[in-house]
Amino acid sequence: MIIDSHQHFWQLARGDYTWITPKLKSLYRDFYPQDLQSHLVACGIQGTILVQAAPTLEETYFLLSIAKKNEFIKGVVGWADMEAENAPTVIGELAKNRAIVGIRPMIADIADSDWMLSERLTPAFKRIAECNLTFDALIQPRHIKNLTRLLARHPNLKIVVDHAAKPAIKNNQFEPWASDLASLAKNSQVYCKLSGLVTEAGRSWTYTDLKPYIDHIVYCFGAKRILWASDWPLLTVITTYFTWHELCQKYIDQYFPLEKASVFGKTAAKVYGLAK
Repeated sequence: MIIDSHQHFWQLARGDYTWITPKLKSLYRDFYPQDLQSHLVACGIQGTILVQAAPTLEETYFLLSIAKKNEFIKGVVGWADMEAENAPTVIGELAKNRAIVGIRPMIADIADSDWMLSERLTPAFKRIAECNLTFDALIQPRHIKNLTRLLARHPNLKIVVDHAAKPAIKNNQFEPWASDLASLAKNSQVYCKLSGLVTEAGRSWTYTDLKPYIDHIVYCFGAKRILWASDWPLLTVITTYFTWHELCQKYIDQYFPLEKASVFGKTAAKVYGLAK
């Protein structure tokens, strides 16, 4: 099965997408399964992982309701208030739903770079690991070292780094992102999504801009710990779904053809426990 391991849906009238404003222009509208399905068909993709886009439990249940009605959605990465006293209970309740495959706090939007290291989050991290859910890490380069420290505290935590930690490609900032990512990747339970790079490169991106970053991601994690993803609909601000999918396919075909099945589906199925 070919899997897009990271895509979103949202409904603005819900009122919990505070980051989606009219300034985002083409993104300032609702996105539903019918908007995505033609792209999936064109690229031969059979399944997706639907990821939260608002820091509310209500949005997670909204996404679960969508997943229940659409067979192509193979799993949902939801949100829980990890600082709350009842966080372990809430995470445990979410995990009872077979569609829930991971938990994602929106760390990139939190000003405190050390937030993930707060002791008050320990019970939540322990519960995520106990429930065999992934911890989807929506981070920036400033967070990578702390994620390595977090993993030392929770060695049983299964981590997926979203969008390769958002390297500042537009500004040609390769370091310290590259060195820090290499250190993090030494931990075998850390995986990385091949996604979001065009967004970080900006509207004038070229393949030449992206290639050193893709090369480094593969060097760090190996093709078997990489999950291809679209980050749709956010990528549509910069490029098309088909263009990003085709670019990644050509790259893997050229350099790692024997690992293509892993990058485009098998690793996602393994990490997110889609066979459960």
